[in-house]
Amino acid sequence: MPSTTTIAAAAAATAAATTTTTLSSSSSKTKQEAADDLDIYDEIEIEDMTFDKKLQLYHYPCPCGDRFEIVLGDLRDGEDIAVCPSCSLMIRVIFDLDDLPKGE
Repeated sequence: MPSTTTIAAAAAATAAATTTTTLSSSSSKTKQEAADDLDIYDEIEIEDMTFDKKLQLYHYPCPCGDRFEIVLGDLRDGEDIAVCPSCSLMIRVIFDLDDLPKGE
């Protein structure tokens, strides 16, 4: 009969292997797959957002009273999730790269 120490060691090894498998499979997701897993509050056309030339960011009112924000550089890099700094809500920004303001 195996000792308690042997059984505990086997259980620990199994748990570690399961954790490693879970971490490696979750870290292999693309940014888009990770964004698809997010709980998105709404999808907003970029034309409905306000662009701040000085800060180089787009913003849109959030129901909490603050505003969703996304930086122009992030949009150019293909990011499409704007976040509210005051709450947990996020929106997906619908846009075309060719329609973004040109760099100054």
